[in-house]
Amino acid sequence: MVAAVVVDAAGRTLVVRKRGTAAFMQPGGKLDPGESAPEALRRELAEELGVHVAPPDISPLGTYTAAAANEPGHRVSAELFAVTLRAEPSARAEIDEIAWIDPDRPGDLELAPLTREVVLGLLRRTCE
Repeated sequence: MVAAVVVDAAGRTLVVRKRGTAAFMQPGGKLDPGESAPEALRRELAEELGVHVAPPDISPLGTYTAAAANEPGHRVSAELFAVTLRAEPSARAEIDEIAWIDPDRPGDLELAPLTREVVLGLLRRTCE
């Protein structure tokens, strides 16, 4: 699995909620056969958010594991990438909603464990 960590000029991070789910998470998804992780991420961002990302706008952050948001009792392992967007994202395909959240004050949105436990922690450490 691949996931994008997108931060805007105000320091907020982009999260998405997929159709039929309650938790917001990083945009991304599963790799198709033969795809590299960056290729999969670029495809997923085009499908889910309507944005086209150039290879230089993607930087690896590492692979992290957390409880799966939509599969109780399972864990998810995701290769995270910092991504710079050059266009405004919009909800497409299986995405019902997008939101920009402050890593220090994410509000009352339900967040996936990977977002809550890993991504927000990475962003807080980066800003310190």
